[in-house]
Order: sequence, then structure tokens, then C-alpha cells
Amino acid sequence: MTVAAITVDELARAQAAYAIFARFDRTAMHRHLTAPAPRGRLSGKVIGLKDNIALQGAIQAAGMAQRAQRVAACDAHVTRLLRLAGARLLPGLNMDEAALGGVTDNPHFGRTDNPRAPGHSAGGSSGGAAAAVAAGVMDAALGTDTLGSIRIPASYCGVAGLKPTAGLVGRGGIVPLSPSLDAVGPMAASCADLWPLIASLAGHDPDDPDSVPTPAGWAHRDERPMRIGLPDATDGVDVEPQVRAALHSAIAALRATGAEVVPVHVPGWDPSALRRAAFILTEHEGATALADDLARGDGFSQGVRGLLNFGRDLPARKLAAAVGEVRRAAMGLRVTFEQVDAIVTPTTPQRAIRAQDAAPANQADFTALANAAGVPAIAVPVQVPGDTRPASVQLTGRAWSEAALIAQAVSLEAALIGRR
Repeated sequence: MTVAAITVDELARAQAAYAIFARFDRTAMHRHLTAPAPRGRLSGKVIGLKDNIALQGAIQAAGMAQRAQRVAACDAHVTRLLRLAGARLLPGLNMDEAALGGVTDNPHFGRTDNPRAPGHSAGGSSGGAAAAVAAGVMDAALGTDTLGSIRIPASYCGVAGLKPTAGLVGRGGIVPLSPSLDAVGPMAASCADLWPLIASLAGHDPDDPDSVPTPAGWAHRDERPMRIGLPDATDGVDVEPQVRAALHSAIAALRATGAEVVPVHVPGWDPSALRRAAFILTEHEGATALADDLARGDGFSQGVRGLLNFGRDLPARKLAAAVGEVRRAAMGLRVTFEQVDAIVTPTTPQRAIRAQDAAPANQADFTALANAAGVPAIAVPVQVPGDTRPASVQLTGRAWSEAALIAQAVSLEAALIGRR
């Protein structure tokens, strides 16, 4: 991580170019940049926070108009940990309304542009976080991830993104969407930058009922070569040719690092069926998590209100079917991990779409599996020769395997650079 002396003027220019923040107040930005911080693992690093993550005294709107003046009374759990590690924190990174979207085109706070491919989507729902890192004005940023909302924008913006094991990073002080699927995790310019971030964030959160104490030995990095599966289900997804080529390049690079890559079948995983089922579950849980906002009036856009109303009124049989689909895929991945240490897929089936285009239906086909199974997954950027729009591949590993997974991602990233 290299951002050392970013100024308010530089942040203002990035905001004007890419709309990385939901709101931009020069006085507040100066206060955040100059706030005293202790010495720690992240001393001097500038780290952004998605608009649904609380920083005491700052607005925490979660992309919603009705929360546009709501000031956080205290820090989120992750915010406190980053402060203790010495980071300088910038809140309010733009996001999709209520985190229910995949392009960060917010009807209340504007559309975030992609610094790696201007005129194209930054992805979502954590698009402001990915764009801030891609623009080089922040060392890292925290996003939230329900079906891929860290990894999808990381893919589109050409940065690294990690969705951690369920329960590893506490969610206290974060506006929820779907508690059974939600995670919070970091994005950074490279995979090597992810470890100090996740190591600073891991640990029990008393305000998150799903938080789990970090297991003994969690930080140990196994040096043995990984055995990595290539799921046959990837063949059934409509993948852009450049992304398919990036996957093949990544497989060759993985083998060059000493990893073994073998074909596998993940029983019970139909990528499109899982994505649809997990989204139904998200709508249902979102209607409960945001019930007060939903009942308050007309603050939501018509589209988001429609999604939440659908989830609120969902028949029990449809909910049961969706939960069953999610559980089947999760069990299938656990069975697969008896044969391999991780699986490799594209992160997204496509590269960044044009800014005016709707999110592709299959955008989360590969990312939703890690949320369903509660396991870690890393988006690793892959440069496409002759094109500014990057591709991305995803490594998904066993629960609590962040150390080994990040180490493999770092080796993969280095091997990919060496192959250019």
C-alpha cells in the first residue's frame, strides 16, 4: 500500500471524476485525514468505508435517501479495529441503495464511474470502495458482500477483494441486508495488501450474533502446494471470451506456482439457480432488516421498494425452496473440499459493463457460492492484453483458510505479471 500524503484537493478531484463518495464535505474530509491515530500495523494508511459502515460523527446513509442525515453515534466494530491499527479512515463511499444492486448507480447519491475504464460501471454494491482503490486515492477500502458485492466491483475495477469466512469479521455497526449471507471485507490494489487488513479485522464481535472467535492457528500459512479444482459448472455459464481467456491464463499461472489444478464437479451447484435463490433470500431478509425504513414512507426508489415488498410478501413455499437451493450448493462445496483445497472460477462472467447498462443477470453466478457456504473467496485481477478493462479470477477456499488462500493469490498475481 502506497498512499501516504493524500490531500483533500486530490480527493475532491477524484470525487469530481468518479463520484466515489455518496457525499463530499471538504471540512469533514480534512478532519478525517488529520485525526490522530496510534502506531499500529496500518499506521498512515488511508482506508475508506462503504456508506453502510459506521464512523462516529459521520453520516451513515447506506445509500438510502431516508437516512441521508443519520449520524452514527459510535464506530462499527471494524472501524474501531482499523483505528486501533493506526489507519486514517474516510467514511461514506458510494454504494447501491440499501446494498441492493450491482452497478453503484444510486438514484439519490449518483453513479460511480470506473477509474480503470471511464464510462463503465464500477460494479456494486461496493462500487465506491473499489473505485477509490482503483483511482489510487486510498490504500484500501472496506465493503460489504451479500452475493458478491466486494468481489464484483473488485473485478470490474481491477483490484483485489476478499470476502472472508462467515463470522471471522464482526458486522456490528453495519446496516444489514441479509444476515445469513452478509460479510464485510477489504479491497486493495494487490492481493499482498489483503493480509494486514484481514489480520487487523479478525476477531470476536460481541455485537454480531454470528461472530466467531478466531480459531487457533488461523494465521498459519501452509507452505505446501495447493490442489485447486476447476468446476465443470463454469462451462454452463455465458462467459465473455476475454474472461474465459483470463481464466485459462490464471490456470497456467497457478500451475507455474506449483499448484495442481484438476477438474471437479460441485454436486448440487447450479450457478444460475443458486444466484436466483440467494437473491430471493436476500429480498426476504432485507425486508425484515429494513422493515422500519420500508414502513416509514417513500424514501426508497421504486425499484428497491419493489424488491423489498416482494421479499416481505414471499410465500413460505418459495422461501423454503430458495433456502433448500442455498443449502444444497453449500453442502456440495463442502463435499468438494474433501478433494481439493480451493476452486478457481472467473469472478464475474463479464468485464465492466457500460455505465448506462443494467447489471447482467448472471453477474453473481460465480460469487454467490461463497456466501451460501460461508467460506472465503478472493478476486484476483487479470490484465487483458490490449484493453483497459481488466478481467478477474476468483479463488474460493475452505472455511478459515484466509492465510493459505491469500498466499496462493499473491503467488498467482506475481505469476500473472510475469507472464505479460
